[in-house]
Amino acid sequence: MLFGIKNCDTMKKAMNWLADNGVAYTFVDYKKAGVAAERLPDWAARAGWEVLLNRRGLMWKKLSDAERADVDEAKALALMAQYPALIKRPVLDTGAALVVGFAPEIYAEKLK
Repeated sequence: MLFGIKNCDTMKKAMNWLADNGVAYTFVDYKKAGVAAERLPDWAARAGWEVLLNRRGLMWKKLSDAERADVDEAKALALMAQYPALIKRPVLDTGAALVVGFAPEIYAEKLK
């Protein structure tokens, strides 16, 4: 399953790579479907909350100073549940592996 936000440029790159390499997948827009909160604890355990939290995006910059201060795992998970755009995209869950972000070489390795 591929999780993310449909209009994200990185998502489009990942989807194009999957299509070009003949990899079937199910796309879930976690902003619209609201599935992120229930999956976040598992994703954090498998990839690390620091990897999941997108501190470079526009949503992070829109947060208040108080929201951005003293972020630990519990606070990060709560923020990502409240604001799914804070989750780094895409999240590819193959069952055996969880890949956060898009890099063609990592997709090739994990999807052999």
